[in-house]
Amino acid sequence: MAKFKKLAKQNNKASFKDPFADREAEKYQNPIPSREFILSYLAERGSPATKEQLEEEFNLLEEDQQEALRRRLIAMLRDGQLLKNRKGAHGPVDSMELISGRVIGHKDGFGFIEPDKEGDDLFVTPRQMRSVFHGDRVLARVSNVDSRGKREAMIVEVLERNTRQIVGRFYNESGTAFVEPSNQRINQDILIPPDDFNGAQHGQIVVAGITEQPTPHTRPLGKIVEVLGDHMAPGMEINVAIRSHDLPLHWPQDVLLEASRYDPEVHESEVKGRTDFRHLPFVTIDGDDAKDFDDAVYCESRDKGGFVLYVAIADVGHYVKPGSALDKEAYLRGNSVYFPGRVIPMLPETLSNNLCSLNSNVDRLVMVCQMTINESGRIMRYQFHEGVIHSHARLTYQQVHAMMEKNDNRMRERFEKLVPHLTQLYDLFHVLQAARQKRGAIDFDLPETKIVFGKDKKIEKIIPYERFDSHRVIEECMLCANICAARFLEKNKQPGLYRVHEGPTDQKLEDLRRFLAEMGLKMASHRAPVPADYAHILRVIQDRPDAHMIQTVLLRSMSQAIYSPENKGHFGLAFEAYAHFTSPIRRYPDLLVHRGIRQLLQHKKPQIDDGALARAGEQCSMTERRADDATNEVTDWLKCEFMMDKVGQEFDGAVSGVMNFGIFVELTDVYVEGLVHISMLPEDYYQFDTAKHALIGERSGRRFRIGDKVRIRVARVDLDKGEMDFVLAETSASLSNKKMKIPHAKKKHEAGTGKKSDKKYNRNEKKRRRR
Repeated sequence: MAKFKKLAKQNNKASFKDPFADREAEKYQNPIPSREFILSYLAERGSPATKEQLEEEFNLLEEDQQEALRRRLIAMLRDGQLLKNRKGAHGPVDSMELISGRVIGHKDGFGFIEPDKEGDDLFVTPRQMRSVFHGDRVLARVSNVDSRGKREAMIVEVLERNTRQIVGRFYNESGTAFVEPSNQRINQDILIPPDDFNGAQHGQIVVAGITEQPTPHTRPLGKIVEVLGDHMAPGMEINVAIRSHDLPLHWPQDVLLEASRYDPEVHESEVKGRTDFRHLPFVTIDGDDAKDFDDAVYCESRDKGGFVLYVAIADVGHYVKPGSALDKEAYLRGNSVYFPGRVIPMLPETLSNNLCSLNSNVDRLVMVCQMTINESGRIMRYQFHEGVIHSHARLTYQQVHAMMEKNDNRMRERFEKLVPHLTQLYDLFHVLQAARQKRGAIDFDLPETKIVFGKDKKIEKIIPYERFDSHRVIEECMLCANICAARFLEKNKQPGLYRVHEGPTDQKLEDLRRFLAEMGLKMASHRAPVPADYAHILRVIQDRPDAHMIQTVLLRSMSQAIYSPENKGHFGLAFEAYAHFTSPIRRYPDLLVHRGIRQLLQHKKPQIDDGALARAGEQCSMTERRADDATNEVTDWLKCEFMMDKVGQEFDGAVSGVMNFGIFVELTDVYVEGLVHISMLPEDYYQFDTAKHALIGERSGRRFRIGDKVRIRVARVDLDKGEMDFVLAETSASLSNKKMKIPHAKKKHEAGTGKKSDKKYNRNEKKRRRR
């Protein structure tokens, strides 16, 4: 400490041996110590220091320096770098053996703390969870370590309260009014004083503003700020999900004003200086119900062999400038959110469905990736252009499938001029497919479903998506453009966001190898796995009856893809570098990649620093997870609504997940999933074998594994929780003369407290690990 005090007294303007003094001098006329120096100083000092002590010891005499220090200390407290004690003195969190992180609630009342820095999650008891909401940031210390090495946390301080409003169902019974949150990660009911009902009626869906946060001794208080409507109103499930997951819905006025300033057409003055591709017959190929078209393609064969592929992407960056109102809102949203029958776009429709949509027969500004690809599917050269195109047709996957795969004469005659170009596109596709297999990319062929609505927005049926080669053609073209974008950024040392997908963790890999051994399969153990190892197993098992089970376990062993400024490759696609370039209308990371490419093309310096880019990666990874959670919640609700009138009916299905509390069964041709609780399995005691991913009866030896065919009876549907309970048909027959009890707790307002139902197994791993 003496060393630091001596330095402080000998130097003016806080430049004393601060390794980041030059950086601070660029920011402030009268610079102050950097965050890094403050942390090291306090650690060496040996005791916490007040703001006034630091001002004296750092020799900060100017008022603006003292104010800057005050703000910096507040920011460091907020970010979990410092902790302030009851005497107002600041100390570094690391020196106090405290851990900062985000609270993750669980529907059963307990929770976890996800550390800001690397490390395993900490377990939080239900008692500790009383004082926080899911999503809050806290400081905690390890209070206990169990026999398995899992750490239990004691919350020391709440750094950030991140729940300001809660959507849920309003109850007013026996003189007590409260809101039961729709978000099942939040277990505290919100008490509503009589003067704050705002016209809400018992049973309605409402939004409650939090007026008093929870503490260890008091429950949270709130007031009704919005009444959404009745419980079963059409579209209510989406309104609930939007508010439960805090999805930005309404456009700020400055955003709408900014978007309205653009003319609906592209002017020749905007084309000046761009490469003109309007003579090339670009086409868009999308789904029947698509409204925004952010990519168009054109391919031609080379006389010397191989192909030239052009991928044109809407030039969103031309309209959405860094720091503008449009940019700030797009950053906040992170991505468009696609609910069944409804979209929450990242950009206003003026841009997303018009100027930035590559509609047919109009000029559009684009960023073009031009690639030369040889007969082996290798990208030999690539070049990026700021360009302009004139799309010749808006095609659908179904139309291209009919033309190129079904040889539909009527459709081929209708698009006669485009057929030769589409033929070349398909020729390239077959080359790229062969290269993909040779590369060892992992290709999970799992079905996806589509909800078809009838009258009054009620589900009419659930059907599987049909996937044709026309889908795969566009996917391969987009992969090529994304690879080139990542290579271009990396080659030129241009800051940008990469799409990072790392290999499995050591623990998941160990579990996977044990499982594969049980299945008579092997994965190399003398080295880290490579994508080709996964691809090889998928090829080997494709004709096995248990292929679906093995494929599911392989998929669940993998990590979730994220956005990061640090390139670590894409394990699933077997690429050393990969970035998202092809969807800037609906993904903010793509917009950042476009900006990086434009700066290189225009020979400009990077406009974003590493810290801001890292924060953008975290923000976009979060908004992607948020969108997945919200859409999954809505899909669960809709499927439950679809099954409400089917209680008591029997269906065939297959085991889709096995947990220690039961098996999940997906119904054949219905595509909904429910739980058969372990207590409802045929009479025996069942043990969960993690290596075999099976529940095994102790006496009978009967096994339940992923992929097993079963027949079930729908026993219960819980619309509020988005859950369904099944019983095996053979079990329900034996219980027909008994009053069957399903092991799930009733709602708290009906039956007091009780253990809530087990967490639903993640049914959409493919979506979770989207590319």
